[in-house]
Amino acid sequence: MLIGLGSLLHRSPLLARMVLALLRRESLDWATDCPLTTLVLALVGAGWLGSYVLSFARMLVDLARPGIPLKRFGANKGAWAARTDSCPAVVTGATAGIGRDFALQLAGAGFNVFLASRTTSKLDEIAQEITAKYPSVKTQVHAIDFSDAKADYAALKTALDPLDVGVLVNNVGKSYDEPTFFQDLPDQDMIDIVEINVNAALKVTKIVVPGMVSRKRGLILNVGSFASLIPSPLLAVYSGSKAFLSTWSQALGSELKGTGVEVELLNTYFVVSKLSKIRRSSWMIPTPKTYVRSVLSHIGVQGGAVGQPHISTPYHGHAPVQWVVDHFMSAGFWLNYNRKLHLDIRRRALRKREREAAKAVKAE
Repeated sequence: MLIGLGSLLHRSPLLARMVLALLRRESLDWATDCPLTTLVLALVGAGWLGSYVLSFARMLVDLARPGIPLKRFGANKGAWAARTDSCPAVVTGATAGIGRDFALQLAGAGFNVFLASRTTSKLDEIAQEITAKYPSVKTQVHAIDFSDAKADYAALKTALDPLDVGVLVNNVGKSYDEPTFFQDLPDQDMIDIVEINVNAALKVTKIVVPGMVSRKRGLILNVGSFASLIPSPLLAVYSGSKAFLSTWSQALGSELKGTGVEVELLNTYFVVSKLSKIRRSSWMIPTPKTYVRSVLSHIGVQGGAVGQPHISTPYHGHAPVQWVVDHFMSAGFWLNYNRKLHLDIRRRALRKREREAAKAVKAE
């Protein structure tokens, strides 16, 4: 940002003089002596500069202020045995990564948790961990393969209907094993990505929304990706699926306005996880625990997604990245940047595979 502002002031001495005068609280009477065209251009530039400064300031304020308290969505409402006082949180893809930490932290916030994922043994493991850590929290597990278009969503509906669902986290997701050209992507991978990333979110949300609307209370969190912010060549299907989630979340959030149900797309950059294949955390790449803590403390806060309804980039290391992408350079620039990035990742992945194959042959 500073580089961009400095460049603008360097190219426009008049604008620079006006900014300095304002900072020093000096008179701007001299401006009336300038040619009208020059003055208009300077004022336009000042307005442009001011809008950027205000936008950046709004992001900083958002990151500093607390979000909507989880109590609004039913935290600490007690057991879910009785429909009238139960408020479980439903988490899909709850056995690892971000989903696992959503389950743990929502339990810590006072929600009973309903865990949905593919593998029963892993579901039981996280349920036992929650029970050991939070004895008063009740857990329920439901095994379902979200990649299966014929999955038994009727059984899932039967399990969820008796529950007063306060929070839904649509977290389950699938990406590529490595950046791949569309024509080379296996058909089954393409089908699985759409089924898991798109259809699962639609079907599970359709199950819980009627109850949320009737109770006038609910929170739907859809875990998105920067792949929807910048189209991602060599991850085309994944990028498209996340772009769908972004558009759908905004439309659904607008539909549900006034019902007491909040919808939020979590615009997520890199997080340490099996999906991202990143093992070390940093300021820009948090652990799932750190990321989820940031999300749950900033519900309803846009963060880096300034001016974008029902979208939030709440983590302090991700928000400035989105702000820069939204405010600097063209869409074509970022598209080309992503293409070069993923081509490089693909080359490195292929070289690694070749080294491992050569090592295996040598070992024989």
